[in-house]
Amino acid sequence: MGSKPSKGRGRKTGKPAARARAAVKLDWAIASDYGAARKVQKTIMQSVRAARFDEHSVFAINLSLEEAMINAIKHGNGLDKELKVQVECTVSPKQVEIVIEDQGKGFSRKDVPDPTLAENLCKTCGRGILLIEAYMDQVQYSRGGRRVRMIKKNERDGQDARDEGTAK
Repeated sequence: MGSKPSKGRGRKTGKPAARARAAVKLDWAIASDYGAARKVQKTIMQSVRAARFDEHSVFAINLSLEEAMINAIKHGNGLDKELKVQVECTVSPKQVEIVIEDQGKGFSRKDVPDPTLAENLCKTCGRGILLIEAYMDQVQYSRGGRRVRMIKKNERDGQDARDEGTAK
């Protein structure tokens, strides 16, 4: 399967998403391949920027998306290109919701070592989940740890509403 959005799922009108106030829904099933993941990430981030997310939120979404995709490919599917990673994304001017699911064995969040403890500080991995949870507004694990759902609110959306209310 390719890394293009499914047909019928990402309607483009030529208008910026913030003006249209419509959500864009995208989904992919990709091989466990970093190149395919980068293409998905690029497309999602284009939609996030089109929805006029603030700079802080764009950074947070990009970092969290990359970490979650790497986790699914490397830790979930063990870099097995026969195993797929399912990515679903809904971008609206108010928030982005990203769901990533791998076909691996899963994990228990409580069993992941705390990377801030002294014994883990010099380890070269183990910080992705910490970053995701720090930068996203909501993070939920399900299906035995094979699925992560991340939500980031657009901080600009509230600011735009306040600006519109005072600019008369």
